[in-house]
Amino acid sequence: MSDTSDADDLEAAVGAFLSDAEEVLGEYNQGYMDADAALSMLVDHMEELEDAYDG
Repeated sequence: MSDTSDADDLEAAVGAFLSDAEEVLGEYNQGYMDADAALSMLVDHMEELEDAYDG
């Protein structure tokens, strides 16, 4: 895999994480999700980002 492809994949993973995290925080702030669920989802998204980084 090329460095450009790796960078593109990582950039996409970071973008997905930020989008997902904003969605979780938005739902939490609007009262649609409790703190435990929000933290659990954020941890899941962090693990996905970490997996993409580790490649």
